[in-house]
Amino acid sequence: MIDRLEKQKKAVVLVSGGLDSATTLAMAIQQGFECYALSFDYGQRHRSELNAAREVVSVMTVKEHSIMPLALGRFGGSALTDKDIAVPESQHSGIPVTYVPARNTVFLSLALAWAEVLGARDIFIGVNAVDYSGYPDCRPDYIAAFEKMANLATKVGVEGGYISIRAPLINLTKAQIITQGLSLGIDYSQTISCYAADEQGRACGLCDSCRLRAVGFAEAGYSDPTSYQK
Repeated sequence: MIDRLEKQKKAVVLVSGGLDSATTLAMAIQQGFECYALSFDYGQRHRSELNAAREVVSVMTVKEHSIMPLALGRFGGSALTDKDIAVPESQHSGIPVTYVPARNTVFLSLALAWAEVLGARDIFIGVNAVDYSGYPDCRPDYIAAFEKMANLATKVGVEGGYISIRAPLINLTKAQIITQGLSLGIDYSQTISCYAADEQGRACGLCDSCRLRAVGFAEAGYSDPTSYQK
């Protein structure tokens, strides 16, 4: 038993508290990784997603959960970090105002640093390019480029090792993600995807993220367990 545990692969998993990251964490655990969950208090619009991240991690087999403070709110430039910018309540074209400049690059860079310290060779992120909200840092080309950079810029990469950036949801629809997660026992009522949730964790039901989530449950044929404000 000790030998098996010593040889267990380690992974850093980005956990936001949303539906996608919860599913990604469950998939990493199911694949046999010893998981180190990483969340960020980056100045986001509401605290509910961090509360959800804690709840999600608390019921999964995770070695450690680190919540790291970041001051991305100082830069603003996004409806998720600047309360003077309204969260849109209709569909859009192009890159939306809910895009946080360079967020996934910052998050993955910090996950990469922790992975090197832990001796982990895998980093999981729940980005998705099918039910796509227009974010440039959720595309397959971006993930491939970051992985290449990670192996050029790290001690482990230079010394002949390899770090993989795993995005297991990237080619799945929201309905497929939900079906996968439910098969792994995820309680999606613990997650929050809304861009404008209130302090009780209730979703607005109007933003793009709420729309994608609701459509996903409907297409998957499951009841939506989300708590809504109205």
